[in-house]
Amino acid sequence: MTYEMMEAAFRPPTRTGAMPDWMEPFARTIDAAKKYVVSTTLERVDWNAELVRGDLEKAVRQLKREPGKGLFVGGVKLPLALAELGLIDEYEFVVHPRLVGHGPTLFAGLSKHVDLKLVSRLEFDSGAVAMRYEPRR
Repeated sequence: MTYEMMEAAFRPPTRTGAMPDWMEPFARTIDAAKKYVVSTTLERVDWNAELVRGDLEKAVRQLKREPGKGLFVGGVKLPLALAELGLIDEYEFVVHPRLVGHGPTLFAGLSKHVDLKLVSRLEFDSGAVAMRYEPRR
């Protein structure tokens, strides 16, 4: 679902509607990025993407061994599964200055707590704050 939503929003020329100028750098970055899609329902993906199936832990450990600048994870279910497997090396949360009162809860159902150590914090002019954490091991 996350892949399909991101593709509809950011894949040229299928972008749905005009986006603000400040969003263009992200759109270019996500369009160019190699994507790994974990799905049991999708039959195929494109948009510089590859389906990940089977043993999630084995697949992610293999991807982490490959060269590159790391893997970024989105969605709600996948981060929970990766946290349960102890495969997340770094967490980054961006808090926006808007309360919406609905939506999924990140890491709902986590079987054990994960203690985090703050590594960096960045405040934006918009009022959003990005905080980067590492798990305490």
